[in-house]
Amino acid sequence: MLEKALKGSKGYAFWIVALLAIIVIGGIFYLQQLSYGLGLTGMSRDVSWGLYIAQFTFLVGIAASAVMLVLPYYLHDHKAFGRITILGEFLAVAAIIMCISFVIVDLGRPDRVFNLLLHPTPNSILFWDMVVLSGYFLLNIVIGWVVLNAERNEVPPPGWVKPLIYLSIPWAVSIHTVTAFLISGMAGRGFWNTAIMAPRFLASAFASGPALLILFAYVIRRFAGFDAGRQAIQSLAKIVTYAMVISLFFLGCEFFTVFYTQIPDHMNHFIYLYRGIGDGSNLVPFAWLSGITGILATILLLVPKTRNNPKILGAACILVFLSLWIEKGFALIIAGFIPSPMKKIMEYAPSGVEIMITLGVWALGLLILTLLYKIAISVKQELEL
Repeated sequence: MLEKALKGSKGYAFWIVALLAIIVIGGIFYLQQLSYGLGLTGMSRDVSWGLYIAQFTFLVGIAASAVMLVLPYYLHDHKAFGRITILGEFLAVAAIIMCISFVIVDLGRPDRVFNLLLHPTPNSILFWDMVVLSGYFLLNIVIGWVVLNAERNEVPPPGWVKPLIYLSIPWAVSIHTVTAFLISGMAGRGFWNTAIMAPRFLASAFASGPALLILFAYVIRRFAGFDAGRQAIQSLAKIVTYAMVISLFFLGCEFFTVFYTQIPDHMNHFIYLYRGIGDGSNLVPFAWLSGITGILATILLLVPKTRNNPKILGAACILVFLSLWIEKGFALIIAGFIPSPMKKIMEYAPSGVEIMITLGVWALGLLILTLLYKIAISVKQELEL
């Protein structure tokens, strides 16, 4: 089936070449960072996580969201998802590869990542994060490929793959839960020390992932002639709607707890994020943009008339993606460091090197996703002839 990824229109070839060019440019900037060190980034002693880890936390959610297709389709026989479940699984594969890539580029000495394998430490959350991410990657690539190959040969999938499908459902929840524990378990970071960090992560994941999949379904229908089906898209839209409502509710709970209790160590991070402290206000426009776009998207999704309109639904999904990319990725990570435990305000802004490397990793993920989608769509279109 791999040969199907090498065939396509001129537009497809141009897209592949463009992605390869961005990957190469990002790779060149990464070599500069690898040679000079993380001093080329906007990170500092006070803000030791930046754009890279922000992408990591967001993309783990995109990967986990595949369960919102796998669970209804395989456990509840929701046949509307039959055409796009494979797209969700392959999206998880690409997202996990990007997650791992962002962790690697965030390390000043990427060779030290092998210490996780050479010297496993089960008492470390980071060790378990590696285990669940790599395991989830293998589950999705094996399940997706085996099921697609069986579909191509017009035979039932082998019996041994069904336990893997059932295992992938709780495993999807585990990858985002462990990532949330990695952050919320850090003492001295009041912004992250909340018991609902894992539920917040899961709610935002089940909104952003399906929203992105809806957008991909529209793009695929426009450029590849593959229709995921109106019922499947509307089912995904309802999932996005409920998840966004829950996500906003959890954020409201955080606001109540922080400002009702008036605990300074917790309040200062929210004040910095939404109002700024002194001259420190880099994140304020982003925080308000996230809130406004999230509320607007939820309103559009809650009204059946607007949710059923493909153009408005597409716009709402873009707003959901933008809102949660800011809120759960960039804002969540950076605001956790500002103010520092010593009440110091050290602003952060990503450098040009960081941005180019980030674009390179995103291009890598989109390239892998494009090739996997090309294979899956080609197989399904052949069966429909």
